[in-house]
Amino acid sequence: MNRRSFVFVSLAAAACQRNRKKVIAVIPKATSHMFWLSVQAGAMAAAEELNVEVLWNGPAQETEYSRQIQIVDSMAARRVDGLAIAATERKALVQSVERVFDSGIPVSVFDSGLDTEKYTSWVATDNVEGGRLGARTLAGLLKGKGRVGVVMHAPGSVSTGDREKGFEEAIAAEFKGIQVVARQFGQSDRARARAATENILTAFPSLDGLFCSSEPSTVGAALAVKSRELSGKVKIVGFDAADSMVEDLRGGTIDALIVQDPFKIGYEAVHTLVQKLNGKTPPRRLDLQARAVRREDLNNPDVRQLLSPDVKRYLNK
Repeated sequence: MNRRSFVFVSLAAAACQRNRKKVIAVIPKATSHMFWLSVQAGAMAAAEELNVEVLWNGPAQETEYSRQIQIVDSMAARRVDGLAIAATERKALVQSVERVFDSGIPVSVFDSGLDTEKYTSWVATDNVEGGRLGARTLAGLLKGKGRVGVVMHAPGSVSTGDREKGFEEAIAAEFKGIQVVARQFGQSDRARARAATENILTAFPSLDGLFCSSEPSTVGAALAVKSRELSGKVKIVGFDAADSMVEDLRGGTIDALIVQDPFKIGYEAVHTLVQKLNGKTPPRRLDLQARAVRREDLNNPDVRQLLSPDVKRYLNK
């Protein structure tokens, strides 16, 4: 190859590299819950609007730490242009994510954090404040008095741990007439959360209320309360908003839901990376606010949009 041909090929290769779509890996904690489908739709909406490609891949369940590590490592080996991750466990994923960041690939951590400062942006609901909102909502339902249980999510999950922390802090500081008498993990599984709730209800048959820090915990708790015909008697404040949870809110088994905006979380996780790849400085931390939704709110247009984002538009392609 003569020099002129070599220069032409090199320039063509460089132009091709510049013109190709940037590839962003988005790795959720799991793929089996409605929350994550809404996050995926938001990520795909950002990809469509910002002209990037999103590779969506995550473990089936939120307790599969080793599987999520494998996915992170495989995305790093592919040399994706950016990586967004919701860590299943705050410590287990640190080494893999730090390797990605140190290799020069920008990282957005979304929904659930890590014990590291090596990331570009952090995008999540203010989960401590969400837990406090859950405490105030349940306390209002109980008129400031009663005994309550907490159906927790899974050990090591930062987002849900922060909700549980916020709930307990607000109860202790603001509602002296309410006592937290039981705490059990649902292990990110509806059946286990139901069993955990059954255990709490057996141990405390006069329980007044339950706070559930995640979608599977809330669904499991609602199933247990319905099976004992305690709907309306044991007040339930849950977190997130799967279809069955909204129906239980409408039907009276669940009394309130603390609702995030998973579509926006997914969108901003991708958006912050695109900003970085385009030479801009994205926010180091982006805190999104949750809101409490009661039965009487379900017909509000803004609540309907929050609870039912247009997931099919972005995922059925």
